[in-house]
Amino acid sequence: MDIRTVGVIGCGLMGSGIAEQAARSGFSVVVREINETALEAGRGRVGKSLKRGLERGKLLQEEYESASSRLQYTTELEGLANCDLVIEAATENMEIKKRIFSALDGLVPPHVILASNTSSLSIAEIASATTRPDKVLGVHFFNPVPVMPLIEYVRGFQTSDETMQMARAFGAALGKETVESKDRPGFIVNRLLIPYTLDAIRLLEEQVASKEDIDKGIQLGLNHPMGPLTLADFVGLDTLLFIADAMYEEFKDMRYAAPPLLRRMVTAGYHGRKTGKGFYSY
Repeated sequence: MDIRTVGVIGCGLMGSGIAEQAARSGFSVVVREINETALEAGRGRVGKSLKRGLERGKLLQEEYESASSRLQYTTELEGLANCDLVIEAATENMEIKKRIFSALDGLVPPHVILASNTSSLSIAEIASATTRPDKVLGVHFFNPVPVMPLIEYVRGFQTSDETMQMARAFGAALGKETVESKDRPGFIVNRLLIPYTLDAIRLLEEQVASKEDIDKGIQLGLNHPMGPLTLADFVGLDTLLFIADAMYEEFKDMRYAAPPLLRRMVTAGYHGRKTGKGFYSY
């Protein structure tokens, strides 16, 4: 089966990027949001990003118009009924995801692949809400989606070889490199990133060094594009805390235990770039 039409559930920061990249790559895209307010915000986010690509010479006028014409927006889940692949990019909450997958399972034909853009949740548990666990997988994009070259695929306990092959072909069509992980908390990237980032926060909390020097030390000393505290702000401190808590719950390993400073910042609403304040002000 060829993938021609892609459904995207959720048009926030990640969902809008996935929808844009799919449309730019020649796929018809149906974007679903929970209400008109969220839908219009997502439509504006995609449109602004496409316009920026045009202005910066990343897209030709014809490509811009073509990608824009391939995007449809809806608040009805039924709008995804004719998709060949549906990517869920909703809130990182297991019960919400399972409700979405259960509803999709009763809506789309049996051959349709269902994917979750989760960064840490169990694909096997998400798949348990469906009658097609062989066609469920994790598709972890990185932010910003049109720029970052990687997709991290996560094979659930029952995900079939055919599903993985189709997913890899889809990734190649998006112009992305792909890696494959087994269904373990954090997968590849966050399994390594989370303890590294938490250690940077502990350094700051213990006043070993300033935030600027911690970031500069890693950026210049290890040739990283940005320091760990800047990256944490970019990812979202609330997201970081959620993943850390999920991984600590699974492994009971102190490497994944969130520092008190991180928890206090999230409680205070300091979530990073998206709220205008994290370790730095934006």
